[in-house]
Amino acid sequence: MSTSAASHLSPAFPARAPWGTAGKLRAWQQGALDTYLERQPRDFLAVATPGAGKTTFALRIASELLDRHIVQQLTIVAPTEHLKKQWAEAAARIGIRIDPNYSGSSGPANREYHGVAVTYAGVGVHPMLHRRRVENRKTLVILDEIHHAGDSKSWGDAVFEAFEPATRRLALTGTPFRSDTNPIPFVSYIEGSDGIRRSAADYTYGYGHALADHVVRPVIFMSYSGEMRWRTKSGDEVAASLGEPMTKDAINQAWRTALDPHGSWMPQVLRAADKRLTEVRKSVPDAGALVIATDHESARAYAKMIREISGHGATVVLSDDTGASKKIEDFSADDSRWMVAVRMVSEGVDVPRLAVGVFATTISTPLFFAQAVGRFVRARRRGEVASVFLPSVPTLLQHANEMEVERDHVLDRQKKAEEGLYDAEDALLAEANQEKDTPGEQEQFSFEALESEARFDRVLYDGNEFGLQAHTGSEEEEEYLGIPGLLEPDQVQMLLQNRQARQLARSRKKPDEEADLSEKTAAQRPVVTHRQLSGLRKELNTLVAAWHHRSGQPHGVIHNELRRVCGGPPTAQASAGQLQDRISKIQQWATSSR
Repeated sequence: MSTSAASHLSPAFPARAPWGTAGKLRAWQQGALDTYLERQPRDFLAVATPGAGKTTFALRIASELLDRHIVQQLTIVAPTEHLKKQWAEAAARIGIRIDPNYSGSSGPANREYHGVAVTYAGVGVHPMLHRRRVENRKTLVILDEIHHAGDSKSWGDAVFEAFEPATRRLALTGTPFRSDTNPIPFVSYIEGSDGIRRSAADYTYGYGHALADHVVRPVIFMSYSGEMRWRTKSGDEVAASLGEPMTKDAINQAWRTALDPHGSWMPQVLRAADKRLTEVRKSVPDAGALVIATDHESARAYAKMIREISGHGATVVLSDDTGASKKIEDFSADDSRWMVAVRMVSEGVDVPRLAVGVFATTISTPLFFAQAVGRFVRARRRGEVASVFLPSVPTLLQHANEMEVERDHVLDRQKKAEEGLYDAEDALLAEANQEKDTPGEQEQFSFEALESEARFDRVLYDGNEFGLQAHTGSEEEEEYLGIPGLLEPDQVQMLLQNRQARQLARSRKKPDEEADLSEKTAAQRPVVTHRQLSGLRKELNTLVAAWHHRSGQPHGVIHNELRRVCGGPPTAQASAGQLQDRISKIQQWATSSR
């Protein structure tokens, strides 16, 4: 083992290098390496977007430090068992021998190895075991996806206790931000002028830079809305359109209804995604697709749908499946079409041929979204394009539009009570911790999804939105599903603009009675969050109160007159556009009466 072996790593190691990059380190990898070797720091945090080649960078650092006898051994800490093995296999290719099965229960680590690979959970169980290892020999600790060390206070404490004496610590992450305020061990936090402490990386290489360098694929987000009907916990039946401005609770329930396997929304979206996959495979023959599901029951149901739609079975990967890693490895190596998995695929799944994704989970944190989309951005050849299908939920669309935003982990921030939508993980935790007054106490009704229908809503790309609403299976939807699988980023933008122009031209020729869906472009149909909707209601109520003081009319009379003039339902059910019309009307009254 020597640095000469590491110097010949593929820039995308352990995956194949994309077009035009083989034979040398990528610019960011060389820049980060130069920075590290110049500073020779004890702690170094490298933030690089998924697919950028963090493994190559880390192993090059490891080989340099071992070759110079700065360290004598390695400890690699990874989030999952699958990733442990992946690290060991990657290191073995350049002569660094890593034991991924080390537990400490069978005694000291075998000196035939250069080091061990363990999980954060394993460190949490035996922190002193790992501390003794780094105290006895000079050690480089590679902390892969370091944000996991903040998953719980006990994990963070254990990681700090275990590796505080280490000679060197190299922290890696593609997503340095977290939704909570648990501090991450060995990460520096700098207080800003606002008094808020934020994580500080030693080297950052974001998605925007990687896209410009052709290191990662551009991602096209295909968003689907539709009609939903469900029964609430109070027994009421509710019908609403996913993607329309609604209260937070209504968005949550419409979203869950869309993902329910018994409705029509998921089969329609999976059929669209399978068509997209077929188009991509014309230019990328081994392209694969992945459905990220919320739970095991849904995952199995989605796999059954895929077989009925495509005629091909899907690989199903469940978090409690002892053979999960083998299934992922087999899927990565073959050319089958579909894999369905529960949340374990958000990290640790290196399947570069994944080109189409379906985000079919209610986990909505920015961290999870970034990790999930990171499964599809790994470039193998220049021009590959990734496509991810989403429900038209404001939170998800906001995440999609902010793909290039670089975030830091923020401390000293209290989460607001109204933040976030329904999150499967939060719900399970709340249920487990819930105290019941009497054993077996149950609510009179439970949430029940009744019906769902999907419709194509919009395409999001590079912070812009394209498309008119269209029925699934329509010519308008096919325009976007048929985008070629090999395109340069600027070609994607141009093609989407052309597709939208054709849609608009056709819609203008339609008789008015045939215009059953919105004839406005996505950019003219802004997605409104529940907070924005609440703000519009508050603004309207403030103006009504002011008009009451001015005219002497009761509040209810003013609201009824606004409904009569502008149309629409009561304020609580009114859309953002209807509320804005009423605000404009009452402002007009105030101006004309001066």
